[in-house]
Amino acid sequence: MELARKFRPKSVDEIIGQKAVVESFRKFIKFERIPHSLFFGPAGCGKTTLAKAVAKDMKYDFYEFDGANFKSDEIRKVLAKFNGGLLKPLIFIDEFHRLSKTQQETLLIPMESGNCVIMGATTENPKFVVSSGIRSRMMIFEFGLLSRQDLANLADFVINELKINIEDEAKKYLINSSGGDGRSLLNLLDFARLLGEPITLNSLKTLRPSSVGEGVASSDVHYDLISPFIKSMRGSDVDAALYYLARMINAGEEPAFIARRMVIFASEDIGNANPNALNLAVSTMQAVSKIGYPEARIILSQCVVYLSHSPKSNSSYEAINEAIKFSSENEPLPIPKYLINSAKEIENYLYPHDFGGWVEQKYLSKELKFYKSKGIGFEKTLDEWIKKIKSIIK
Repeated sequence: MELARKFRPKSVDEIIGQKAVVESFRKFIKFERIPHSLFFGPAGCGKTTLAKAVAKDMKYDFYEFDGANFKSDEIRKVLAKFNGGLLKPLIFIDEFHRLSKTQQETLLIPMESGNCVIMGATTENPKFVVSSGIRSRMMIFEFGLLSRQDLANLADFVINELKINIEDEAKKYLINSSGGDGRSLLNLLDFARLLGEPITLNSLKTLRPSSVGEGVASSDVHYDLISPFIKSMRGSDVDAALYYLARMINAGEEPAFIARRMVIFASEDIGNANPNALNLAVSTMQAVSKIGYPEARIILSQCVVYLSHSPKSNSSYEAINEAIKFSSENEPLPIPKYLINSAKEIENYLYPHDFGGWVEQKYLSKELKFYKSKGIGFEKTLDEWIKKIKSIIK
């Protein structure tokens, strides 16, 4: 961790990567208005670094807490030190998603007071782990994995500063195997120096036999392989899909990453044309989480063959996109009173099972149409069932 600490940026202008987020904070600093912020993204991409750099540039006292061991009284003690003063503290809570709902709500009053700036960092989606009250008071900034060029710039800077002797192949492996994680890159370089210079490919592989996170250990960036892999399955070309799968396996791609992508594909590109595709993909994801290489290659291959041969339909994918678009661009529709359990009109609700499984009833206050079946595979069966049940009961 020595290099990670030594080369942590001291100001916002020194930060490598996350250009859009960094540029936003440059402007906030210029106008001396820093919002309560939540940084969401993978490990090692600069969330804590940015918070510390903002505190430094704004001359705020920086207080860092861990969400796993957080106590609400700690915030009160910090604020008491600044009561009545002109200066503000920046309170940073790592692992923000580990705060309970009650702990999160204790932050609402400090946020409203304007006497401090509260920042948090999480690797989990804030929509699911952060209360709506907190989300409405915080700006949420999404961080991505550092690009290969970002990691190369970081590696070059440290290597040149310390005059480290490293072979070209070792340098490539250092960058490509770090999976977008700057801290991981610096830690590997740090301990590789202890093994002696020049740093070789073998010495790095001794410390890190395979890639970390969602990266690969060759010059093929994993996105360059996963894209044709998905497109090949979508085009029902099983041999092409298997070829790209083999490339990813040989490059050291994590089986969990491949399996997660296949789960998404099974729903997005196959959907109800073959509902069992999602079941098999999820089973594959669970299996490879317990079984690593080399056996995981067989499980992945079985799933690839099945998905490639399945009928394809993106009806469900298009439907939810249309629904989300409508919901975000329009005022909320009033909900019919008889659909709300707490409303007096609930007694007017028609229970479909009392009518053989379906009954004519409005569920929206306005007619909307998002789902358009393509009638492919099992979708056709579902369409026929809906038509049949409505015609019989009518």
